[in-house]
Amino acid sequence: MSDTKDILDKVAKGEMTPEEAELQLKMKPFVDLGFAKPDLHRGMRQGVPEVIFGQGKTPEQIDAITKSLLEAGQKTVLITRLSAEKASELTTPIKYYDVARIGVAGVIPEPSAKGTIVIATGGTSDLPVAEEAAVTAELLGNKVERVYDVGVAGLHRLLAHKEKLMSASVIIAVAGMEGALASVIGGLVDCPVIAVPTSVGYGASFEGLSALLSMMNSCASGVTVVNIDNGFGAGYSASMINHIGG
Repeated sequence: MSDTKDILDKVAKGEMTPEEAELQLKMKPFVDLGFAKPDLHRGMRQGVPEVIFGQGKTPEQIDAITKSLLEAGQKTVLITRLSAEKASELTTPIKYYDVARIGVAGVIPEPSAKGTIVIATGGTSDLPVAEEAAVTAELLGNKVERVYDVGVAGLHRLLAHKEKLMSASVIIAVAGMEGALASVIGGLVDCPVIAVPTSVGYGASFEGLSALLSMMNSCASGVTVVNIDNGFGAGYSASMINHIGG
């Protein structure tokens, strides 16, 4: 299946009638694999094509879904929450990011947005979620800079990166424990801040619930919050913001 731009180019060149183009766009909105129905029109509707959630799927299922998307013309296929063990069993060639637990098949895109997304973490234990956000954003065509282990227990570490934070287009603040990092960053910068609570912390953190509630109750304007450990959702949303207007 041709992508939208290819179809529109053919219409512009007179190689395809508008009626033929409409028919192609309507055809095969998904492929039925029995155990899954990969969405072939996701990129047309949302700007970003189908992404595979690897957790809970077998290597054979991931392979079949990935191949169906590539055969349908999708240039880049992200596979999130993919364990190293499953990655090693795939027959489809992928690049694997072990900390982020992300695999990518097809083309690694160049940055297509002008701005920079900054990923900040409270501690080193937050890196798996932060890297999921960072790699997602990079694979969606963004320049990403990392500012790790700058939690509020040592505020001077964060303030040492003020220039980088203040020049960002979007900031993703990843933290567990009490989740205060997002509020502190939100009070320093004039760009959107996406807060990601992590399940890092002792018993009273309730596997990230404390950080989630703290971030949702932030007194800093411009802070929005995604689900616990949802680095992918944060990276995706930051990419959408970063691509607005350019």
